[in-house]
Amino acid sequence: MFNTHTPQKGSLLLSEPFMLDNNFERSVILLCEHDAVEGTMGIIINNRSSLLLSDIIPDVENPRFPLYIGGPVSVEALFFLHKVPEKIEGGVELVDGIYFGGNFEQIRFLVNDDLLQPDEIKFILGYAGWTPGQLDDEIEQNSWAVHNKFPTDLLLLQDGEDLWKQALISLGPKYAHVANFPKSPDLN
Repeated sequence: MFNTHTPQKGSLLLSEPFMLDNNFERSVILLCEHDAVEGTMGIIINNRSSLLLSDIIPDVENPRFPLYIGGPVSVEALFFLHKVPEKIEGGVELVDGIYFGGNFEQIRFLVNDDLLQPDEIKFILGYAGWTPGQLDDEIEQNSWAVHNKFPTDLLLLQDGEDLWKQALISLGPKYAHVANFPKSPDLN
């Protein structure tokens, strides 16, 4: 079995190395909500796009903040993770020192005045969602490994492939070898 942990708010989901769904190929998903009645909501944190925050928010002028594709649902919705609650009010702590959301007007000011750095925040378009029981079924089918005790500095890494590999390696020796599997088994 690929997975031995139970998902919860703040868990990481790591896709199995040969997942066929292009939306989730080698994905690392941070779970923002996980509820038996309401379902599950998470954001892919390692699928960097070619867009920048300044491409989609007209009055943001700083071109140093990349956008990530958080999943196939509500791709027009902007989410963000950060590690600076002293600069951004209103965020919800998902895991130790990592916050979800907050006051976007503060962010706009901080970004434009160069008071916020790209390694302090990650901007994400869209999310991934599961109906009640759906994620549990996918975990049982070995589509995902659940990671509940990971170094939180992984969450703001900007290299997507490296983030997936480092997250797998941090699960322990049982998973570390999976990080080196080629993207396509016929390339082996």
